[in-house]
Amino acid sequence: MPLQMYFIDVEGGQSTLLVTPEHRSLLIDTGWPDNAGRDADRIVAAAKDAGLTRIDAVLLTHYHVDHTGGVPQLVAKIPVETFIYHGPNRETGDATTVQMATAFEKVLATGKYKQIIPKPGDMLPIPGLEVQVISADGKLISQPLPGAGEANPYCAQSEVRSADQTENARSLGVRITYGKTRILDLGDLTWDKERELMCPANKLGHVDLLVVSHHGWYQSSSPALVYAIAPRVAIMDNGEQKGGSTPTLETFAKAPGLEALWQLHYSQEGGAANNVAPARIANLTGPVATKADAGYFLKASVYRNGEIDVLNTRTGAEVKYPQ
Repeated sequence: MPLQMYFIDVEGGQSTLLVTPEHRSLLIDTGWPDNAGRDADRIVAAAKDAGLTRIDAVLLTHYHVDHTGGVPQLVAKIPVETFIYHGPNRETGDATTVQMATAFEKVLATGKYKQIIPKPGDMLPIPGLEVQVISADGKLISQPLPGAGEANPYCAQSEVRSADQTENARSLGVRITYGKTRILDLGDLTWDKERELMCPANKLGHVDLLVVSHHGWYQSSSPALVYAIAPRVAIMDNGEQKGGSTPTLETFAKAPGLEALWQLHYSQEGGAANNVAPARIANLTGPVATKADAGYFLKASVYRNGEIDVLNTRTGAEVKYPQ
């Protein structure tokens, strides 16, 4: 039986629901607030599709509005047992981020939820999955994961950038192992932190499925990361006008070993020259769109042997990527 991954369309935010065959669940991020409860409704709909009546754990990568903003609306619509987060908000100069952190703190203050604040290297208690913390609160794993540690030849292709000062660089990122299949989700971890993680040695090794960092914005997805981990399948939770930067799409087009990039939305910035084929885009735009703001999601069935099947709910077509 496969692990099910729902890449929920929260219009350029992030919300990814993982459900094991035993119906244990991990939700990574909650999308935006407001919008008449749109994102919470879409998360609950995905949970219902998976046969869930509750969510075991919600992992919040960081405090930006498109990741943590949906927490109050979510807990009003479906029970949650545990919140996993990197600790207090560090971006105190941004009013919106402070507001999101305050709203989350009010949810925690009800005393209804268990809390986990992990550090890099920790294993998270998600039954049926091995979930290891790679980054948290600006810190990274200090030693290569088992089987990793080779010199990274792609560091030379990645420019050196100044340190990011926002919550993005403090993203709580994880590597998830299901059987022999490896999945990487680093939230919005930035280019400078990728370099710390991957240069001069690749601390992660290879992965099978990559959740593209930072919605495909060019602040992340350096060659030092993308080329060195050599994902077979990548899924980008971009919006039509948020993420999907042209340089990032160009990076993935040249990524060694990549069989397919999938997008939640057509990227207006990327244009016809850089977006993937329409069959691998959940939500199209302009004259080819079937419905505005339809909220189609992508669903990956991940098998222990390394096979990954990706379903586009807009088309109803599924593509299999054998090991």
